[in-house]
Amino acid sequence: MIHPTAVISDSATIGSDVTIGPFCVVDDNVTIGDGCVLKSHVVVRGPTRIGKNNTFFQFTSIGEDCQDKKYDGEPTELVIGDDNEFREGVTVHRGTIQDNSITIIGSRNLLMVNAHVAHDCIIGNDCILANNVAVAGHVHVDDFAIVGGAVAIHQFCKIGAHAFIGGGAIILRDVPPFVMVSGHKHIPQGINAEGLRRRGFEKSSILAIKRAYKTIYREGNTVAQAIDSLEVPASEEGSVAMMRDFLSNATRGIIR
Repeated sequence: MIHPTAVISDSATIGSDVTIGPFCVVDDNVTIGDGCVLKSHVVVRGPTRIGKNNTFFQFTSIGEDCQDKKYDGEPTELVIGDDNEFREGVTVHRGTIQDNSITIIGSRNLLMVNAHVAHDCIIGNDCILANNVAVAGHVHVDDFAIVGGAVAIHQFCKIGAHAFIGGGAIILRDVPPFVMVSGHKHIPQGINAEGLRRRGFEKSSILAIKRAYKTIYREGNTVAQAIDSLEVPASEEGSVAMMRDFLSNATRGIIR
């Protein structure tokens, strides 16, 4: 169903069973997959490719030009997967040619009210960005990460899989997988054990992750020393290998 007040470009590709509500705008070079819902006052600019069964609440702005002074109108892209929910006022911008010219949102994510995802970000699958989260350019957020309300993430930071960031944190460095960050002091506060249990992690895996966390944060090791110390545990447990690999590839240093 397309409401008569919606404005749809002739070059847009609209899938089957798509609902486009009152006063929505779908621009040139936009593809919207089957089963998507644009509730009302949703603006989608292109080039943007949207997968199946995504829901966009009122006043979301999807695929707009980025807020970067280097941007000069290049035809960069936004790609969105399937089964995501974008709540009221969410903004997601396209990429820049200074990176890979693309912003990517995976599948089954929940972006709550007024969350912002800037240019060249990559958001994985099954993530939650709570109200008023501000994700700066070039940030990578891995699968199952949860980012609490009013968190600000500095450009180029990486958030590891299954990490949990408490509300109000200002993230200036990378957050390793499984680590839980206090919102008020934005410092590590252990691992996201409850989240891992809910996702079916074995007790032995959670224990190995806890031991790896101690190696990184509680034994006075430098990052390089922690990487060396985790070599054997990483060979025995895939989750620890994920943590070690993250440390090896951290570009901004890890949160301490």
